[in-house]
Amino acid sequence: MKVTQLSVFLENKKGRLYDAARVLGSAGIDIKALTIAESEDFGVLRMVVNKPDEALEALKKDGLVASITDIVAVEVSDQPGGLAAVLKVLNDNDINLEYMYAFSEKNADKAIVVFRFDDPDRAIAVLTKNSIRVLGKKEVQGL
Repeated sequence: MKVTQLSVFLENKKGRLYDAARVLGSAGIDIKALTIAESEDFGVLRMVVNKPDEALEALKKDGLVASITDIVAVEVSDQPGGLAAVLKVLNDNDINLEYMYAFSEKNADKAIVVFRFDDPDRAIAVLTKNSIRVLGKKEVQGL
């Protein structure tokens, strides 16, 4: 139950984020969630999109450096302590978390948290065993 994430390497200069958004928009790609990690010289735009393979092709065709990565998306109660409950399960089971970001579902009392783990299969097993709902590609990319 891994989800596909698109990562785009962007030079930290004016217009580069626009370039990526323009390419995706022109290709009919819908961005479901995104985050940007940056340094002084570059940034990494990480996104969940509705059509990751098409998005990757469009970005590369336009000269942008992009790749696909597996992530894990879980449903979390959108209330105080919801995220802490999931993080406690991960912590108690020594699951290493590389990074995460979150977004809310439309018209729902749940949030979706996207995790990148060094061992996603083990993380999925632990989350599932602890009754934490792991979402599939269609559920996340179809939002």
